[in-house]
Amino acid sequence: MKRRIILSTGNTHKINEIKDILKDMPFEVISKNDLGYEDFDVVEDGTTLEENALKKAEELHKLTKGIVIADDTGLFVDALNGEPGIYSSRYAGEHASYAENNKLLLNKLKDVPKEKRTAYFKTIIAVILEDGSRLTAEGICRGYIAFQERGKRGFGYDPLFVVEGTDKTFSEMSEEEKNKISHRAKALKNLKDKLEEIIEDFGDE
Repeated sequence: MKRRIILSTGNTHKINEIKDILKDMPFEVISKNDLGYEDFDVVEDGTTLEENALKKAEELHKLTKGIVIADDTGLFVDALNGEPGIYSSRYAGEHASYAENNKLLLNKLKDVPKEKRTAYFKTIIAVILEDGSRLTAEGICRGYIAFQERGKRGFGYDPLFVVEGTDKTFSEMSEEEKNKISHRAKALKNLKDKLEEIIEDFGDE
């Protein structure tokens, strides 16, 4: 029987991305919504991605006692001294839409030339195991910010982020392409390596 992993997010885009990346692993992946915790929310008041991810994982683990995965992701733009960073999801305001966040970012970079528009996405994934043990894993994807939105897929800043070594934004990539190179994919790969060391018979299902 597969172990169950509970995702602390209710973001459909993120859930699908994580499920796709974890599909070959011996876990049943469900979201908090599948357990009736649609209203579960945590104030992200940490000063780092790691603090926020661990807080979300720990709070949901108190309710479920299962394996919980939570993540926090930020876009760090060099020309803006690391903005939006930990405030990426609420850059243009507490309840800002993806479009509003993207518009603000483009406005702040309007006079910045291509060679100075470098940026990176960083994901921290926190895991609380059944016994309360904690793991974290990190993934980084480098690139630069385009001058306008490009592509229809993805979410968040995906239409603006051109991946290093390609001429495509995340939104111009297929899910399969993105999930091989994304910051979240790298973090999950690092997490898998850590889980293999800890969980008995991991990968034998």
